[in-house]
Parts: sequence; structure tokens; C-alpha cells
Amino acid sequence: MADEPIVHVIDDDEGARRSLEFLIDCAGLKVRSFSSADAFLKTGLPLENACIITDVRMPGMNGIEMAQELKRRGNNVPVIVITGHADVPLAVQAMHAGVSDFIEKPYGDETILGAIRTALARQADRDELQAERYRVQERLATLSMREREVMEGLVAGEANKAIAYDLGISARTVEVYRANVMLKMQAKTLSELVRMVTIARLA
Repeated sequence: MADEPIVHVIDDDEGARRSLEFLIDCAGLKVRSFSSADAFLKTGLPLENACIITDVRMPGMNGIEMAQELKRRGNNVPVIVITGHADVPLAVQAMHAGVSDFIEKPYGDETILGAIRTALARQADRDELQAERYRVQERLATLSMREREVMEGLVAGEANKAIAYDLGISARTVEVYRANVMLKMQAKTLSELVRMVTIARLA
């Protein structure tokens, strides 16, 4: 995972692109720019701890189409779309494409920087959640079938006796499996176990 946040600027207008680069650089953020969505997508750059600023209207793939393509690839990087032609249908289309912000020209420096900071903060949270999900899924993979069945009962809020009845085993055996589950999942409390399972099941 990238340590330093980065902003990718994608705009076919060189003047607008350089202006944004300068603004973002002066704000102390790392920035890279591209003249088209196609050129950006071809790089295959990692998009952890990043956000994208793009113009809605560009030759080839436009900003909203690029956001749709990134979403199709399963990439949730925040995309900020800038346009001089804002209208309601376009804004709705942008939001459906997963665009995190929609800014109309002319915009103030603080408007764009505020949108960038918000997008990067959300992405950092999302990256951490994804990393935690992977950790939890790795622990889940170490559980036996019976341990998983007991865990499902625990997460559903069932008492040991109820789990024992459902699985046709003794309450004492459930206690043993429960201890194994808590150990393998590295959960100190039942509520922590529930949280882990919830995170693992997030889409």
C-alpha cells in the first residue's frame, strides 16, 4: 500500500491540467497528470491511497465513462469530476458511476482542495477496512467446518445450549469449539467476533 497520498489529474486541456497540478503541489500533495482517460488506464497504476480529478468532457473516454470503467474493474478509487456544462441528468449519471464529487467551473481553490482532502480521507478509511477484511478472511479460512458452524450460532446471538441442540452435540463440546474459534479469530470478546464476521461479509 502506498504510504503517501497521490492525486491523479486527468484532463485534455493542458492549461487546466498544469494549473491543477500546481495547486495540488502547493498544497503539499503528490500529483501526477495525464492528458486522457485512456492514457491513465493503460498505466495500470496502483490506486490505494489515491484519488482522481478529471474533466467530464474529453476526447475518447470521458470522465464519467472512466469512473464507470474503474467501478467495473472493482476499483473504488474516489473520482472527482469537474465540468463547465453541469446539469441535473449529468450529475445523476456521475453519481451512478460512483463519482465521489461533482464540481462545476469556475471553482475556487479551496473548493477543489476540500474535495480532494475529503476523497483521500475516505479512501484511507476504505483501504484500512479492506486490509482488515483480508486479515479476518485469512483467519476464517483456518476454521474447521464444525468451528464455523459454532461461530455462526455465536454471531447469531444463540446460547451455547441452543447451538448444541441445533448441531446435535453437547454444550461442553460447544464450549471447546467456541474457545477454538475465539483463539483462531484472535477475538477477545464475542462482540469483537461479531464485528470481524460483519467486516468479512461486507461487499
